[in-house]
Amino acid sequence: MFFKSALDLIGNTPLVALDRIHRGPGRIVAKAEFLQPGGSVKDRAAKAILLAASADGRLRPGMPVVEITSGNMGAGLAVVCAALGHRLIVTMSAGNSPARARMLEGLGAEVILVDQVDGTPGRVTGRDIAAATDVARSIAQQRAGFYVDQFNAVQGITAHQTTTGPEILTQFGSTIDGFVAAVGTGCTFMGVAMALKTANPATVCAAVEPTGSRPLAGEPVVKPKHILQGTGYGTAPPLWNPALMDLSIAVSDLEAQDYRRRLASEEGLYVGFSAAANVCAAVRLLQSGHLKPDAVVATVLCDTGLKY
Repeated sequence: MFFKSALDLIGNTPLVALDRIHRGPGRIVAKAEFLQPGGSVKDRAAKAILLAASADGRLRPGMPVVEITSGNMGAGLAVVCAALGHRLIVTMSAGNSPARARMLEGLGAEVILVDQVDGTPGRVTGRDIAAATDVARSIAQQRAGFYVDQFNAVQGITAHQTTTGPEILTQFGSTIDGFVAAVGTGCTFMGVAMALKTANPATVCAAVEPTGSRPLAGEPVVKPKHILQGTGYGTAPPLWNPALMDLSIAVSDLEAQDYRRRLASEEGLYVGFSAAANVCAAVRLLQSGHLKPDAVVATVLCDTGLKY
């Protein structure tokens, strides 16, 4: 058996138990999204959005693709664009990891770095993202390109509702008691939550937010700068559905750093800060009293640590 292109490598990532980093009570299982060809969970949304745009004529042959990225969506788009034969242009805040820009360039994308507004290197704020977004929109217009607009693309949600969520249920072989995921566009959280709650309406779904930047929890943003790149931009995403969130769990920079180190040294999984935050939040949900003692919580290992 062989696959026709890199497109067919996207999805069907393994589900791994994290029994070393959390020895119970309860259990954590995680989707190894860092094994995607683009190195992150964003590959799924990239594939779904571009295939839909190609099918309905918004993305025509030879048309360049333009998007703002913190790195992961850009890498996913680069993989899909290569397979479909499109040029990719991405804008990125200069505060994002330089390793991400190098990876994008290695995948053939044109990378345009946009100066930060109020963030610092490694800590990108919502205003930094807005500045990079404005540049992306302008480039798409100037070059007659297809603007992906991931924050407003419903296909990103559908991709996880129809693939990631059902994969978790099939691979685990039963319904899930809890689910946690960090929120950037919110597509992973919402799509998976829809699938899991359809199978088991009692599934507790918790959004993961950086400490001090928790608008989904209804709190004022007092710390817009944090290390969870690609999440916690200080506002609710445009497509956000609060009915899917049962609670919000805060994770600090120090906790994310600690769990990232522990995932590498105890589980052999070298992942990024958002993935580490997800695991930290999964442990906290199991310890919160919201679930039965032997509950199973699913989460997502969003991306590889090689991009940092």
